[in-house]
Amino acid sequence: MKTILAAYSGVLKGTGSSILSALQDVPAALWPCQSKMEKHLQVISVLQWVLSFLALGAACTVLLIYMFLTDCWLIAAVYTAWLIFDWNTPKQGGRRSSWVRSWTMWTYFRDHFPIRLIKTHNLSPNRNYIFGYHPHGIFCFGAFCNFGTEATGFSKKFPGIKPSLATLAGNFRLPVLRDYLMSGGICPVNKNSIDYLLSCNGTGNAVIIVVGGAAESLNCAPGTNSVTLKNRKGFIKLALQKGSDLVPVYSFGENDAYKQVIFEEGTWWRALQKRLQKLLGFAPCVFHGCGLIFGDSWGIVPYCKPITTIVGEPITVPRIEDPTEDMVDLYHSMYIKSLQCLFDKYKTRFGLKESDVLYIQ
Repeated sequence: MKTILAAYSGVLKGTGSSILSALQDVPAALWPCQSKMEKHLQVISVLQWVLSFLALGAACTVLLIYMFLTDCWLIAAVYTAWLIFDWNTPKQGGRRSSWVRSWTMWTYFRDHFPIRLIKTHNLSPNRNYIFGYHPHGIFCFGAFCNFGTEATGFSKKFPGIKPSLATLAGNFRLPVLRDYLMSGGICPVNKNSIDYLLSCNGTGNAVIIVVGGAAESLNCAPGTNSVTLKNRKGFIKLALQKGSDLVPVYSFGENDAYKQVIFEEGTWWRALQKRLQKLLGFAPCVFHGCGLIFGDSWGIVPYCKPITTIVGEPITVPRIEDPTEDMVDLYHSMYIKSLQCLFDKYKTRFGLKESDVLYIQ
């Protein structure tokens, strides 16, 4: 108010410079500071991804059905015809868009936590790779940001390597969501699509598989360091069949993004979660983050906890079309040992104690 009065006084005295300086001060009082604006943009960027993953596919499916009952039925029919024609595209590498992967929105997404990608070894563009990502967390924020976007500079850190993050095949049956996922280089986690990427698409490809999957997400909670890996050997067999090197990846802080209600084994709720997991392909977790407006309230906005993704040393894998069980077990044990070494080497750098261990279930 004093600023405005001073400007008015200056005008009466014939000094136009006073009103100019006053107008320059007004926006600072009316608008939030730059740091708050950036924080709002970070929350919006993360929230749009969470809501897209949870509801975009279902909402667009309902909208498409509704449009058939309106005057817009022709638009719905054309899109459905395109959907049928384009049905196998996700299995054939999808439609990666460098433009989408480089959206400025993803830098705000990265900075919300923040998320970092750390390279420990070079990767040759003359080889193909299978990255095993651990742990799953609730939404795999680290996996998406590092490998589904260029926010952390994957292409600069690993030149000549093209990452493809594998996720549930069911997501690619939903309109609009499938195109959104494919534009980021995300592919279905099934044998056909991975075969295409590792066999029919040359070299320099890296398929990122979240090994623990939905089962692992049921056990994630802040401060926990456990992975579901002991009986997960399919990705090892696939690596042997394709002659693709194995790369362990661990994200410190992935489990800290949300707080989850973990039901004990043998309870009715736990049995229901596992039943729905088998039916739907994903685990219905009971979790919460912080509120959209008040940080101390409950909501679905993830907590601002750092996520640091460490890409470990590749394990050279020979190509064996029909590997024996003993051969699979051998490379599986090598992979577990490499992952444990990666965890032990970096744990104290990212807030863990020397006594903390990685539990493998």
